[in-house]
Amino acid sequence: MKLTDEEKAALIHNRVNRAFETWQEAKGIIANEYWYAAANRMYYACYYMTSALLLKNNYFASTHSGVIRLLGLHFIRTGIISDEWGSFYSRLFELRQSGDYDDWAILGADDILPLVDKVEGYLQELYRLI
Repeated sequence: MKLTDEEKAALIHNRVNRAFETWQEAKGIIANEYWYAAANRMYYACYYMTSALLLKNNYFASTHSGVIRLLGLHFIRTGIISDEWGSFYSRLFELRQSGDYDDWAILGADDILPLVDKVEGYLQELYRLI
C-alpha cells in the first residue's frame, strides 16, 4: 500500500475514530442483549484500532488473520504489548467468527460481559501506542 504521509495520517485517524465509534455501538448492543452482534462489534472495534497501530508502524495486512499475525510478530513477541492482549484479541476473533458463521454457536451474557472491560483496556493500550 503506497500512501503519502498525509493519506497515511488521515487513514490512521479514520481507523481510530471507527474503533471508538464501533465500541460505542457495541455497548449499545450489549445493553440490549444482542450477544452475537455484540461479539461482532467488540471484535471490529479492536480490529480497527489494531489496524491503525499496524499502519502507524508501516505494517500492512490484507486479511484478519494477517492482522493477528503481524500484531503477534511485531508487538507481542517484542514485548511492546503483553501476551495477554494477544490472547484476548485472538479470542475476540474466534468469538466473532463463531457468532457470525457457526450455525450452532450459542453466545450469551456469560461469553460477552466478562470481555467488556478488556475491550476498553485493549483499545486504550493500543491507542497509547498510536
